[in-house]
Amino acid sequence: MSKGKVLVVGSNATRIETRGGRTGATGQYLNETVVPAMAVIAAGYEVVLATPNGAKPHIDEVSDKADHFGGDEAAYRKAKAFYAEDPSMNNVRTLAAVIAEGLDDYAGVFVPGGQAPVVDLMQDPDLGEILRHFHEEAKPTALLCHGPIAVASAMPHAREFRAALVAGDPVKAAEWAKDWQYAGYQMTVFSNSEEKIVEDYILHAKLYFNVVDALQTAGGKVVTTAVDFEPHVIVDRELITGQNPRSDHPLAARLVEALDRATAA
Repeated sequence: MSKGKVLVVGSNATRIETRGGRTGATGQYLNETVVPAMAVIAAGYEVVLATPNGAKPHIDEVSDKADHFGGDEAAYRKAKAFYAEDPSMNNVRTLAAVIAEGLDDYAGVFVPGGQAPVVDLMQDPDLGEILRHFHEEAKPTALLCHGPIAVASAMPHAREFRAALVAGDPVKAAEWAKDWQYAGYQMTVFSNSEEKIVEDYILHAKLYFNVVDALQTAGGKVVTTAVDFEPHVIVDRELITGQNPRSDHPLAARLVEALDRATAA
């Protein structure tokens, strides 16, 4: 018997804007999506995957390799098979449908990374409603790598906040972020130095803003590691954030711990 349902919120973005009016390929990272999802299921919870438009998230090709599973080919193949075949990853709902059916039955929520959430999730009004519910009910809310930028969607003016960041106007962005629910929370997210590596070697272009700067502008107390790509997880109240792809297993463990505490209460 299931201990409860956990909502996994995916992105539908496949391109991200870069300076000069161009775009680069993006998506969700395979390991960041499946490692926590598989851990939650193994712990006895049911996973429900939902996205803004109800389509299954696109996996960023950069993440589709054994390197992101510690070089373990068997773990990589298991992850690919899980994402391709498991019903939890294929019975995708829209965020609006999840809201309409009711959020009270969900024990927690998880948002994986890859750069895709920077495009759609951070300004999605349905996700904003979902996150406000989990915040108000103090339910475990976990986000990984670029995923933590999605908490910006809880702002009443999330779209305006993002537009101000793209326009290079942090003062205006801070105004739009006034009274943000997560202001003052300690959190982590993909660091600026880690992002530069992606810009230089994967995108070959510069992004309009970094997620660290965005969350700090909104009032988040962002802490990142001194060494790039070292696992790093921060827990502050109901919020659980992981910095980078290698934080997948540590974040999954903290999420399961929080879910078990919440459901046992």
